[in-house]
Amino acid sequence: MSNADQSLCSCAHCASSGVIDIHAHFYSQAYLDAVAHYGDGAGARFVDIGGVQALKVGPLFTGPIAPKFIDLDLRIADMDATGVHKQILSLTQPMVYWADEQVADRLCVAFNDSLAEANVKAPERLFGFATLPMQHPARAIAEAERVSKLPGIKGVYLGTAVNDTNLSDPMFWPVYERLEALGLPIFLHPLKVVGMTDRLSEYFLANLLGNPFDTAIAAAHLIFSGVLDKFPNLEIALPHGGGALPFLLGRISHGWSVRPECKHLERDPRDYASRFYYDTVTHDASALDFLIDQVGADRVMLGSDYCFDMGVEEPRQPVERLASLSGGQKDQILGGNAQRLLGL
Repeated sequence: MSNADQSLCSCAHCASSGVIDIHAHFYSQAYLDAVAHYGDGAGARFVDIGGVQALKVGPLFTGPIAPKFIDLDLRIADMDATGVHKQILSLTQPMVYWADEQVADRLCVAFNDSLAEANVKAPERLFGFATLPMQHPARAIAEAERVSKLPGIKGVYLGTAVNDTNLSDPMFWPVYERLEALGLPIFLHPLKVVGMTDRLSEYFLANLLGNPFDTAIAAAHLIFSGVLDKFPNLEIALPHGGGALPFLLGRISHGWSVRPECKHLERDPRDYASRFYYDTVTHDASALDFLIDQVGADRVMLGSDYCFDMGVEEPRQPVERLASLSGGQKDQILGGNAQRLLGL
């Protein structure tokens, strides 16, 4: 075993904590190298911010990509410091939807293989949500089948829209059918959010407001389109405490009761809230308490948004300090729900 592998696996004593972070971002060097090699034709470019690289593709910008996003030893050290036993690693913007079919496939393979390698190095600590080239559904199905056989892959990670196409579009339904059959849950995340190039372009509002809005839009499309009815065993998790969705359930329900555009849905859309899982990244104790009251403690999982500045540096604290929760409910949220959902 190499020195790096030893340091990754050195904290077996953390196993007893059982704390699982399901919202933790990762850029593998293999993915970044693949973007550098194949991305020029699609306008992908790296820029320097104070000596640290950042990545820009069209309106999507991520940076600076600090070493903690890439270096697994630094990640494990942060997990140990915050009492997190396991992380589920996921890519974030710019992801792969901007690329043509061959390039998108190569980027997915590079990143997903890196997830498997991380799990091999730290099999009790690091797992992955695979990335799929959803703009090319046949390729996405093939990659889902491939990653289902890789070590450490516990689900897939999709944008709340694929470029400008909503997740309700029938082109994606064959992918959902295959993911349901493979038992791979979906973790959604905002990417190219509504309003990011116009009304939300200032004051970081594309993130502060656009991310939670886009999550609510994606969830509403999955509800009203019938995706959740068609695929009853497909599990879907929403980031950032479900975004705006939990706070709009009453309005959406009322619209269903009075508007002809919504009458095709046989059940109250509020009933579908418990079909989703949610993370704890709300930045507000009252918001987290409200979320749990709306959907139940059994549908909420710990998240950190590691290691962005919009993340939660001490992800356990919001759960452990919530007085309305019993000890058993806290254990569910800290790790039990993720353990059950992901088979950890």
